Formats: sequence, C-alpha cells, structure tokens
Amino acid sequence: DFGKRLYDTNCAVCHGASGKGDGVYVDLLKRPIGDLTTMARRNGGVFPVAWTFEVINGTAGTGHGTRDMPIWGDEFRVQAEAAIEAPYSDFFVRGRILALVEYLNRLQAR
Repeated sequence: DFGKRLYDTNCAVCHGASGKGDGVYVDLLKRPIGDLTTMARRNGGVFPVAWTFEVINGTAGTGHGTRDMPIWGDEFRVQAEAAIEAPYSDFFVRGRILALVEYLNRLQAR
C-alpha cells in the first residue's frame, strides 16, 4: 500500500499512525495537529480531494494556516530530479501526492 507507506514515512511522526494528531513529535510542535480522520465530516461529508492535494503540494492558499507542515511537493520534486528525467518528474510528484490523498480518504471516520 504505497499511500500508507508514504504516510507512515512522512506524516505519522506529527499526525500519528491513526491520523488523529497524536504523533511522537506532537509535544515539539507550536500548534496542535488537526485530526485528519474528520476532514470529510468538516467538509459537509465530502472528502476535500483538491484542497488536500494542494495542502500536501504546498500550493494551497492560507486555508491551512501557517506552513509549519513541510511542503511535500517540494520534497518529492527533489527526489524526482535525482531519480528521473525532467519531463517525468511531475508524474512522480503527482503520483506520490495522489497516493497520500487516497490514503487520507481511507482514514476518514464514516
């Protein structure tokens, strides 16, 4: 499960394995971490795919609040540039972000 693996590697230290904001770094952060399992509920029962993609990519406006969260789009771009040719690096980045978005959708409380 690629999305889960990416989440466990990049996100769980802050957001927690369950996505509830109880990661091992939570005490080191300035602000409380949001519960990722309630994103759909807070959005009228619909998981906010485009907004979630933009937050992870780093292209969301100010809706996410401060940028304490790493901009994973930039991190994935650096990885892509080291691994593959430039025309394909966007696919590499989008694929990773979409895998994370899909996994976060599965974490939603139903």
